[in-house]
Amino acid sequence: MALPLASVQLYTLATEFSADMNGSLDKLAQIGLKNVEAFDFVRRPKEIRAALDASGLASPTGHAPLLSDELWTPDGSIPTPANEVVFEAAAEIGMKTVIDPMVPTERWLTEDGVKDIAERLNAASETAKQFGLTVGYHNHAQEFLADFDGQSAYQRFLSLVEPSVAIELDLYWALVGGQDVVALVKELGDRLVAIHVKDGIKPETNPFAPEAPKFSSSSLDQRHAGEGEVPTIEAMQAATGVKYAVIEYDNAPGEVFSDIENSYRFLIDGGLAA
Repeated sequence: MALPLASVQLYTLATEFSADMNGSLDKLAQIGLKNVEAFDFVRRPKEIRAALDASGLASPTGHAPLLSDELWTPDGSIPTPANEVVFEAAAEIGMKTVIDPMVPTERWLTEDGVKDIAERLNAASETAKQFGLTVGYHNHAQEFLADFDGQSAYQRFLSLVEPSVAIELDLYWALVGGQDVVALVKELGDRLVAIHVKDGIKPETNPFAPEAPKFSSSSLDQRHAGEGEVPTIEAMQAATGVKYAVIEYDNAPGEVFSDIENSYRFLIDGGLAA
C-alpha cells in the first residue's frame, strides 16, 4: 500500500488562518506539507483557492456540515448551507471528498437517529456525484455512547451507509469513546480513507455523554503525535487503504506551527506518511 499523504486540518490553526490566510499556508508549505484539509470554506472558496495556489498546496479533503441545520463545536455553533452550496464551493477549491465533521450527541442515542444520519449521508453522496465529489464522516466520541443489540451506534451507522461514503477516523476521539483504536481500524478495513492523527490524554469520562459537564477545546490535554495515549503507530500500520494522514489539534499544546511540524516529522520520519 502506498503511504498516505500527510495533511493538516485547518481547524488546528483557525485563529492564525483567519488572521493571515496566505502567511499561514506559506508556513505549512515551509514545514513540508503539500496538503491541507479545509474548514469553514463554503463562505470563501475563491479566497481559499487563490491562497492555496499561491502556496503550492491542495485541499483534497475538507470539513463541512452535511447532515445538520447547524454545526455544533465545543466553541460555538455555525449555521449550515444547503449541500449543493457546499459541493459547489468544494469543487471550486479542487476537493475530492467533503467530510461531515460532527453530528450532535442526541441523534446518536436512538436507532431512528442513527438511521436518519445514514440516510441523509447516503442522499448527500448521490448529490455530491453531480459535482464530481464523494462524501465522508468524521467521528468524535458521542458515536460510541449507545449500544443497539451489541452494536455501537457507530457500527450501526457503518452498516447503513453506502460503500461510496468515505470514513475518516479520529484516533483520539475514538480512544476517548472507549474504543480499541487498532481493532477499530482493522474493522473499518478499506472503508477507512483518512485518519486524523491526534494524540493526548484520555479524559476520565466521555465529555459528550448527556450527563457530562460542558467542555471546550481548551479543557483537552492534547499532545504531539506519539506522546500521548493514542496507539498512533500501531493504528497507522493496521490501516489498509488510507489515503490521508491528517494532523489535527483541538487544543494545540504550544505554538501551533511548531506543534504541527512536530507531528509532521513524527509521520514522515516514522515512515507512516509521505
